[in-house]
Amino acid sequence: MTRAIQIQKTGGPEELKLVDVKVGEPGPGEIRIRHKAVGLNFIDVYHRTGLYPLPLPAGIGGEGSGIVEAVGEGVTHLKAGDRAAYATNSPGSYCEARVMNAKHVCKIPDAIDFDTAAAMMLKGLTAQYLLKRSSLGQLQKGDHVLFHAAAGGVGLIAVQWGKALGYEMIGTAGSDEKCALAKEHGAAHMINYAKEDFLARVKEITGGKGVKIVYDSVGKDTWEKSLDCLRPLGIMASFGNSSGPVPPFAPGILGPKGSLFVTRQTLFTHIATRETCQQMADDLFDAVTSGKVKIRIAQRYPLENVQQAHKDLEARKTTGSTILTL
Repeated sequence: MTRAIQIQKTGGPEELKLVDVKVGEPGPGEIRIRHKAVGLNFIDVYHRTGLYPLPLPAGIGGEGSGIVEAVGEGVTHLKAGDRAAYATNSPGSYCEARVMNAKHVCKIPDAIDFDTAAAMMLKGLTAQYLLKRSSLGQLQKGDHVLFHAAAGGVGLIAVQWGKALGYEMIGTAGSDEKCALAKEHGAAHMINYAKEDFLARVKEITGGKGVKIVYDSVGKDTWEKSLDCLRPLGIMASFGNSSGPVPPFAPGILGPKGSLFVTRQTLFTHIATRETCQQMADDLFDAVTSGKVKIRIAQRYPLENVQQAHKDLEARKTTGSTILTL
């Protein structure tokens, strides 16, 4: 038996219940991992509220690190005793131990500790595909990029990595403190959207040209102005909706705005194969161990305090990465 967080029904943070569950042996293509730390992400809120429905009762959480306890038939890239971490689209990481598909589980370098690994996999792999795979090869050194929620877990990684790649990272955040934090981590310009019109500031920063790409995990509240921040043939890369889903829109508006590209991205398309997942993870590990990207863990909560962790996340009280400790 192991302690785990489950939801019996969708709703608020109070639906996150600490229960005892049985953990079995891994089957073909699976491993059993005993967690040392678990990552917290906004997609966990979407699962809890039912925005992204799960069969109930359900475990929550898609990111964690720990020690591999056992491997099933056919698993060759891991063995018992390995230090490992993962980001997965099979929720259930809010627990002490679990059996899971081995495809998304990667060995972690000795230089990366368990807390850092748990805080970086989903967010870091997201930053990796956004900057290197979703730009359609259009980004070049010196290009302006707009990244919303730049002080969040993905944002702080992305502004550092983008700076290392030579991009002019323009970020937005909802407070002066968050703006200062993202600036410290590599953003060339920060816009406090609670005080400023981010569209006007982006036009000012870029000399009226606009940015080549917008990375937007906010959704409804930033969508329309984000489109207007783009230069002709620019890319609107949506990868979340923390303010609510983007309302339906007519594709015809994209032509007059500059023949824009719009894409809705998700990590799990990019890491669909074992090989691609490992390649992206290796790139992330290199960025972290080289010092180009530092993982900022700003909040730690014991597993049993997960309700408070969700409350703080939804209230935008968090910055950087958040982990649950075991």
